[in-house]
Amino acid sequence: MHTISDMSTIALAVADGILHFELAVAYEVFGADRSDLADPWYETVICGRGPVRTGGPFRLEPDDDLDRLARADTVIVPAWADVDEDPPADLVDAVRTAYEAGVRVASLCTGAFVLAAAGLLDGRRATTHWAHAEALAARYPRVEVDPGVLYVDDDRVLTSAGKAAAMDLCLHLVRRDHGSAIANAVARRLVVPPHRAGGQAQFVTMPMPDQRNHPLGALFPWALERLHLPLTVEDLARQANMSSRNLSRHFRSTTGTTPLRWLLTQRIRRAQELLETTGDSVDAIAEATGMGTGTTLRRHFNRTVGVSPDGYRRAFRRQNVS
Repeated sequence: MHTISDMSTIALAVADGILHFELAVAYEVFGADRSDLADPWYETVICGRGPVRTGGPFRLEPDDDLDRLARADTVIVPAWADVDEDPPADLVDAVRTAYEAGVRVASLCTGAFVLAAAGLLDGRRATTHWAHAEALAARYPRVEVDPGVLYVDDDRVLTSAGKAAAMDLCLHLVRRDHGSAIANAVARRLVVPPHRAGGQAQFVTMPMPDQRNHPLGALFPWALERLHLPLTVEDLARQANMSSRNLSRHFRSTTGTTPLRWLLTQRIRRAQELLETTGDSVDAIAEATGMGTGTTLRRHFNRTVGVSPDGYRRAFRRQNVS
């Protein structure tokens, strides 16, 4: 039976506005008695200043005060509900004090905003939910925000992407402390994959402008209906009735990318849908999405999503079964 020596106390740092999903994920991984797998298992305490109301209908009675964070081995900050609002100063100070005392600190989803407010992410690579990555980067320019990964492990500071990625990071912490066999056993009990390949790119959708009041509004649905064709920038410009240069300028301001990169993203998105909903071969999906050959689709899909088309299909089929 595996044992650990110095990573046994997990402190979950809470305050009004903490979201319950990520808190529950962390408590399920670390708070359940799994001493049959590893002895000693973690001691898990919820720390906050008095009763805490989460970002839902739940009210928590913490086990201890925020001062306890500095005496823990690992502090985990669950997701912060309102990223436009500064997190409580006492929470930020307690997390900073814990780190300065040598404690390992991790955030789940938008809990990264608390770590950033504490200065723990300055000069570090970090992640958060993809929908809030730009806000994190804009508010804390010294943070190297990577929106394309499920989690980032930077020694004593770890951050995860949104929602289900909280489980990925928690299992990663178990893997660091106890090894892969124990982490895999925990994952089996929770009926989740012990390690998910790929990153947030496989879950990100790209918004479209309103067709009624945007110069490219009519172009996007036109292009989406013709992804099976070898569309060029000139084809798009002709349809939009503008020059290629003007088209590229509008694309950059609207989508943050180039027309060809946008087309590739939409082809990958369509391929994902077909992999999820059909039994078509990779070659057939490549033809249906304008990628030409299965080899081309595999290359671009792997580079963009982080897994192969076959691996993606297997992952989503397992997800649907569970």
